[in-house]
Amino acid sequence: MTTDDWDSLADTFDQEPDHGLLDPVVRAAWARRMAGWLPGEPGRVLDLGCGTGSLALLAAEAGHRVTAVDRSPRMAALARAKLAGTDAGVLVGDATGPPVARQAFDVVLARHVLWALPDPEAALRGWASLPRPGGRLVLIEGVRSGAGLPAARLVAALGPLAERVHHERLSADPALWGRAVDDERYVLVARLAPARRHTEVVDVHLIVRRGDEVLLARRAGTGYGDGLLNAPSGHVESGEDVRAAMIREAAEEIGISLAPGDLRVALVMQHRGPAGAPRVGWFFEAEYGAGGVPVNREPHKCSGLSWHPLSALPDDMIAYCRAGFDAYRTGERFVIHWHEDGDPIAHLPAGPDRSVPLPATDRRP
Repeated sequence: MTTDDWDSLADTFDQEPDHGLLDPVVRAAWARRMAGWLPGEPGRVLDLGCGTGSLALLAAEAGHRVTAVDRSPRMAALARAKLAGTDAGVLVGDATGPPVARQAFDVVLARHVLWALPDPEAALRGWASLPRPGGRLVLIEGVRSGAGLPAARLVAALGPLAERVHHERLSADPALWGRAVDDERYVLVARLAPARRHTEVVDVHLIVRRGDEVLLARRAGTGYGDGLLNAPSGHVESGEDVRAAMIREAAEEIGISLAPGDLRVALVMQHRGPAGAPRVGWFFEAEYGAGGVPVNREPHKCSGLSWHPLSALPDDMIAYCRAGFDAYRTGERFVIHWHEDGDPIAHLPAGPDRSVPLPATDRRP
């Protein structure tokens, strides 16, 4: 429907019992339901496709700060009049791109709006950016005379967007509609995921020095970078510090029993793989012979160990590891290595250098 269509319906819109809520019984039924869908504490509510503002008024009377939006100037004018005396604001705008800020609301409310949009799933993806982390979408929809959106379709669309979705059937409550109905009418209350602290995987990498040579392992059967060389390495496990993790990985991968005093920090690197998440790598140095002679203890993950001059490293290395060794050789101690999404995992001799050395303080107490 066009804006002109909605404008033409504005003057008679409230004649429907569930639109105007003019019947005290119907109004009380919606107020009771709204109390369960909205937060118990006063919050910011965005009513999209507000019509004449009946639900916006209920939210405002419950203590919420309401912003109501409708594409029809005539509907918005009637809503503005209905909400006079509250602190609610009414804006003219399209529900698919409302003139409001993102992450500014506790609730996004929409009644019988999605079914009229050309792409309801796209609208939901946009709406999910409007509440604050941990906020909610309250979506009242149904299927009447074959037109509308079945609940299952919207539940599926909300799956990637919401932490959980509550489905409440409304058809069986005649007080909401001023009469008994036998079609599908429902509300979905979608709780969005709360804000979470950023976390990163922590890696440890061992640079074993034999004079001017360093030890490398060729990956095999891991599903990532197989056939390429890297340093003996692994992930820090829960409860471990980075030094303990390096000692454990050295024993598991190359069979040496390092003591804490055998390790020196070579450098720290924050890295992002192609299309991947960031991680932090700690590179440690140990001299050949510390803890024993290296052997391949994981032949199912490594096809062999080999020694290479630090000044002439092979090209067939994992790019992340090669960048770490290059920084170590030149004396850098803190590095960012950030792949672009199209970059390969393997080191490219003629490719762009993604390493960004970070200056370290040389100040002494």
